[in-house]
Amino acid sequence: MIAQALRVPEELSARVPAEQRGPGLGRDDVRLLVSRGTREPAHHVFRELPELLGAGDVLVVNTSRTLPAAVDGRTGNGRGRGEPVVVHFSTRADRWHPAGPAVAGCWAVELRSPGGRGSTVPRAGGPAGTVVRLPGGARLTLEAPVDPGGVRLWWARPSGLRVPELLRRHGRPIRYGYTDRDQPPAAYRTVFAVDSPGAGSAEMPSAARPFTAELVARLVSRGVQFAPISLHTGVASAEAFEPPYPERFVVPAATAWLVNAARARRRAAPRAAGGRIVAVGTTAVRALESAAGADGRVRAAAGWTDLVVTPERGVRAVDGLLTGLHEPTASHLLMLRAVASATADRAALERAYEAAVERRYLWHEFGDLHLLLPG
Repeated sequence: MIAQALRVPEELSARVPAEQRGPGLGRDDVRLLVSRGTREPAHHVFRELPELLGAGDVLVVNTSRTLPAAVDGRTGNGRGRGEPVVVHFSTRADRWHPAGPAVAGCWAVELRSPGGRGSTVPRAGGPAGTVVRLPGGARLTLEAPVDPGGVRLWWARPSGLRVPELLRRHGRPIRYGYTDRDQPPAAYRTVFAVDSPGAGSAEMPSAARPFTAELVARLVSRGVQFAPISLHTGVASAEAFEPPYPERFVVPAATAWLVNAARARRRAAPRAAGGRIVAVGTTAVRALESAAGADGRVRAAAGWTDLVVTPERGVRAVDGLLTGLHEPTASHLLMLRAVASATADRAALERAYEAAVERRYLWHEFGDLHLLLPG
């Protein structure tokens, strides 16, 4: 397994976006590692993606926008200075949330301590009843951990100001210590992002970040089709082997039709080019697979998904995956193994990650990409 065999050197963390690494560079100048069937990994630049796909292929893209989900605050009820904290707003629970009506109106939040150079460091949440004072007179009251056995994410009830307004006035994109500095919100916006009042992702659906309008136009000119879904991610930088939490998603009827039509054409002419369903990011896989039946047919769906895609469960609707490089202990690798098992042999993933370290690929949201395709 990758977690047992691979060490990712700290210097392979992408510290700034690609367009800030040198004059004349753009978002699509990141590198692209390609695993295709049982072949050895191939090395490309992301702007070469149109040459790797063909007419009839479908790219499933997440249209969720990235929220300015980090807000400075202090613990305490105001009678003392309290402890400075940074609140990461992860997910809002509505009355249909899987956790039940008790958390309706609450937000899942992560409290972190300010770190060096404007970043943050992990901090346990709680205890229940803790009050966090926020700008503009807003407050959060911690009620219970999201995971009964965990201390990281807590359900918190806001008061004094609506959270979307709080984020608009005082929020900034979530940032971790491997980056050099804060970036403007535009750096975290993908070309597919759609504004949706009160909705969005705590962290960027980063596999789509290297796409530009020009690259999308080139793909369309080659006959590649785009199928939008939305999945609003919570705090996605999971700790060691931490499974993803329930997230809101929508698979529109038009996307379901497009995916099913492409799969039908591929079944009718398996030797023909095109017709592959390639998810852009693990979020797109989770949404599409949540809407797929046991027969692989995708149906329009919306709501909350707690699906965890594993090699044992497998994938039903997805043929390929475009994704970033994940930490060896991230639970996202279970999904990658599921896709790799469907497109090649499981050793393909290990070969790819060994090649990524050897060739000095960059990790995290501003880093390089990995494309898994069937042979």
